[in-house]
Amino acid sequence: QVQLVESGGGLVQAGGSLRLSCAASGLTFSTSTMGWFRRAPGQEREFVAVINNSGGVTYYANSVKGRSTISRDNAKKAVYLQMSNLKPEDTAVYYCAVWRGMMAVTIEADYEYWGQGTQVTVSS
Repeated sequence: QVQLVESGGGLVQAGGSLRLSCAASGLTFSTSTMGWFRRAPGQEREFVAVINNSGGVTYYANSVKGRSTISRDNAKKAVYLQMSNLKPEDTAVYYCAVWRGMMAVTIEADYEYWGQGTQVTVSS
């Protein structure tokens, strides 16, 4: 079965950086689009970033654009989210998700499988 396991979250001071990782198994990773979403306390889950199957297309939410980079390693079946200049409003549970297609979709409902999430807390 498809499994996604996130790691790399933690507590960081404002202005700091974190690199989230997501390890995938049980799917043909090289033909799958990978996305990152987040859910802040009391809020709905929202799109953060997406990378298509080849890594050639990426999109970012305006809230993280310029501060985050999504990347993938198809040989390792992993996707990463490098976040810098973190702000308290970035505090959330971050989820990795997969859509077994090759377009960089940003709609949550398009994604088929989700990880359990990793907590990111940014202190001011």
